Amino acid sequence: MNFSTIKNIKYLQFYYIIPMTIKFGPAGLGGVKEAVYNLEKYNELGLEACEIAFTYGVYIKKEEDAIKIGEAAKKLGIKLSIHSPYWINLNSEDREKVEKSKERILKCCEVGTWIDAHRVVFHPGYYGKKDKQETYENIKKEIMNLQKEIKAKRYTPKLAPETTGKINVFGSVDEILKLSEETGCSFCIDFAHILARDKKYNFEETLKRFSGYKELHIHFSGIEYGEKGEKYHKETPENDLKELIFNLPTDKENIIINESPAPVKDSVSGVKIYEKIAL
Repeated sequence: MNFSTIKNIKYLQFYYIIPMTIKFGPAGLGGVKEAVYNLEKYNELGLEACEIAFTYGVYIKKEEDAIKIGEAAKKLGIKLSIHSPYWINLNSEDREKVEKSKERILKCCEVGTWIDAHRVVFHPGYYGKKDKQETYENIKKEIMNLQKEIKAKRYTPKLAPETTGKINVFGSVDEILKLSEETGCSFCIDFAHILARDKKYNFEETLKRFSGYKELHIHFSGIEYGEKGEKYHKETPENDLKELIFNLPTDKENIIINESPAPVKDSVSGVKIYEKIAL
């Protein structure tokens, strides 16, 4: 969605006209049979992104089904991404669990190639009994191994490890940014997870740290959290969403995937907020 938008820069206390690209969309496409219908409904609502949630397993099994969904998304101007199953731990002490984790990610990349998804988002793993540096090195090594397999198999999606919301789970902003810098993988900035993990977020500062990239893939929603981090996602606070939009870089494509319990409704709210800013 390309607009000439007036962005309120609170810190500078003035307005100026800038071009910006933001694509809003939900986490979740529904089952194979209703996928194309749902994409059409998303398009009618002004949504231009969708993340297919393979939360509990890859449910698109047939290449022809994936191609059909991908062609519909392309025709409707909806950019697709995939969220891999939650059962991923590239830092497990059990080698079989690491290999199974990689198989799940690679399967998502295969389906992502059929469906023309641009990213496969995943939670990289847990610290477990290992310190943060050893965990980082293990996950980095496995991502580099995955990238070699992806290249050999000619899969097209980029790997996108995500910032995570629990303090015992690998995935701080520092860790995800360093992974991207050192392996060339992509990333997913989940601001709800950052809030749950760090008990605060600063949109301007975090986004500046990713200023060297042409495209930002962002998750956003409300979140309930405690001392140990994330408890559960909740509906998106409108004021926080406005602040995020105000701080998005204007020289990039920004994709905002909503993971609230009402992801379509909250994505549409994002579109409406953006359109008001653009007037």
